[in-house]
Amino acid sequence: MSQDQNHNRREYAHGALRRGDLAADPLDQFKAWLDAALEAQLTDATAMALATADPQGMPSNRIVLLKGYSDRGFTWFTDYRSLKGADLAANPQAALLFYWREFERQVRISGTVEKISRAESADYFASRPPDSQLAAAASHQSAAVADRPTLEQAVAKLSAQYPDGVVPAPQQWGGYCLSPTRFEFWQGREGRLHDRFCYVAQDAGWLIERLQP
Repeated sequence: MSQDQNHNRREYAHGALRRGDLAADPLDQFKAWLDAALEAQLTDATAMALATADPQGMPSNRIVLLKGYSDRGFTWFTDYRSLKGADLAANPQAALLFYWREFERQVRISGTVEKISRAESADYFASRPPDSQLAAAASHQSAAVADRPTLEQAVAKLSAQYPDGVVPAPQQWGGYCLSPTRFEFWQGREGRLHDRFCYVAQDAGWLIERLQP
């Protein structure tokens, strides 16, 4: 490691995570950490990295926004024809990662994924701003396009088609829900001796274990 890299080395000293601090249910633990991030008004506190894999096992990753969570799982919305949609159609498993740098915390969540109901997707689509509705309906996400004017023309055409601003929810657009089977909570600590705890789904509840950093 060069001298410059040593000078830029980051130390973690924001807090600690102990076994006694943890909620018995990982969803409660997640809520406590997300609420803290929201209350602190961290930028994009609900942003999460979504990792999927194609049938050959090639992974891909991108940032999406969490739109809801409950006992059922974690929900986001997208074009079903996108790369992540194609991955999930072939391999309905995924992993999520939340990272709140200011708190030196991250949460990893993995599990199985299903589409949510058409009615739920349509309700959420209707709640989006008009410009977002037009963009989602006019775009074939992940498909190649000649240039930006082509996209803008598609949006303008759709806008003229629905002058009242009420755009029907596209059939190819909607929500996914990840049903978690594993959580991991990570808290940065001094000297890189970080605190890590995982929750693994069991028939009788959740098994909680401390992991080495």
